Amino acid sequence: MAYDAAAIAAYFDALGLSEWERFDRTLGDRVSLAMHTALLERYVRPRHRILEVGAGPGRFTELLHGLGSRVVVADLSARQLELNREAARGRGFASSVEAWHQLDICDLGPFDATSFDGVVAFGGPFSYVFERRDTALAECVRVLRPGGYLLLSVMSLWGTLHRHRAAVRDMPRAAIRTIIATGDLTAETDPTSKHYCHMYRATELRTFLKKEGLTVEHLSASSALTTGVENEFITAPEQWEALLEYEAVACVEPGYLDAGTHLLAAVRRDSLAA
Repeated sequence: MAYDAAAIAAYFDALGLSEWERFDRTLGDRVSLAMHTALLERYVRPRHRILEVGAGPGRFTELLHGLGSRVVVADLSARQLELNREAARGRGFASSVEAWHQLDICDLGPFDATSFDGVVAFGGPFSYVFERRDTALAECVRVLRPGGYLLLSVMSLWGTLHRHRAAVRDMPRAAIRTIIATGDLTAETDPTSKHYCHMYRATELRTFLKKEGLTVEHLSASSALTTGVENEFITAPEQWEALLEYEAVACVEPGYLDAGTHLLAAVRRDSLAA
């Protein structure tokens, strides 16, 4: 399937505020938010200038504000940008946002080379660009300073199929075979869905990110023990802290990398040669 920027923008326009709420629905979703947050806390420092691509309504923009960074917000969806601005004003993180841009990750032309300390592309921008993912990666690397990090997450093939196994059960076997073979969720493989994306295996993502001048420093699942756990909740703080401790260990285990709905990665730009 070819990348269709207009269709992706329309899809996220329609999702609206549910993009903020999706991290609160299940225990596995809450763990995923915590794993994404931990990656930000590991690599983002106060006063870092961060480009957040595919920022959505601002869930991670607010976290970047809390880490003391300066954020340039970008999204393909006009509606998601509007929600981000509203959240920034209403929740008090507008002071950390330099600007809001409606743009495509495949064309970061408004920004100079080496102008950011970090690029954040959470939630799957690299899953939506299909055959243009090399262009998207090159653009993110271009705007990174040497030594800066690209922090990203993409949809995971096996973790997503596990999470949505009830829907998989009802799909034609030929369609599932194609999805497993290609990683592509398209109108041909699932005519009932408008959510078209490429879902990665961990080995595929690592290979894709291994470019000259880049170092993959971190690769993990977004959750492992709790993927697909729908009706269990933890309210005791000590139990929640213990769960996150176990998840952090499990998510980087080679046998668990494909277990989460998303794969997370941190990639360092080593030199100007990239």
